[in-house]
Amino acid sequence: MRSTDAPRAWQRMLSGRRLDLINPSPLDIEIEDIAHGLARVARWNGQTIGEHGYSVAQHSLLVAEIAGKIRPKWPAKWRLAALLHDAPEYVVGDLISPFKAALSLDYKVFENALLDAVHIRFSLPAPLPDNITRVVKRSDRISAYLEAIALAGFEEEEAARIFGRPRGLNPDPILKQPLLSPWPTAIAQTKFLDHFNTLAAESR
Repeated sequence: MRSTDAPRAWQRMLSGRRLDLINPSPLDIEIEDIAHGLARVARWNGQTIGEHGYSVAQHSLLVAEIAGKIRPKWPAKWRLAALLHDAPEYVVGDLISPFKAALSLDYKVFENALLDAVHIRFSLPAPLPDNITRVVKRSDRISAYLEAIALAGFEEEEAARIFGRPRGLNPDPILKQPLLSPWPTAIAQTKFLDHFNTLAAESR
């Protein structure tokens, strides 16, 4: 490589799209690429029980379900936003929070630019309204609390101290659900894509 050449800042997806990571275009985002990538990214740096990794795709389905329990009257577009809340991780992976805090660059700005592009691609506001974001983040924290206990070896007290106990939601039924039993990659990918297609159709 010549010294005058700029470093490559795009990634080629299996769909054939080339996504510019610095200035992502909604036109280069395909849901099949997102589902494929998220089903192969492990939560908790892979430090979870079970034969398979607990994927971000499966986590996203759990967050969407929790958001639906918190806001049962939400229209499909907001449940879709909850499903896609970690969509940028199909490109950047699931960096654990302590590592994000240690990075010298403003990681959230980079991640949010990707998320905004995803939202625009699928006809969602970019950024989301604050009240919607708050519910999605609350659902994400509840999901982390449940995953920590069911999958990542945390005691309940430690999980509560780090993530907070769920408010206004009984976690016991959710802890017994298949969503907290890690799936093979192909199943996680298919279920994520199927749920996306259902919500996208309902939100039209």
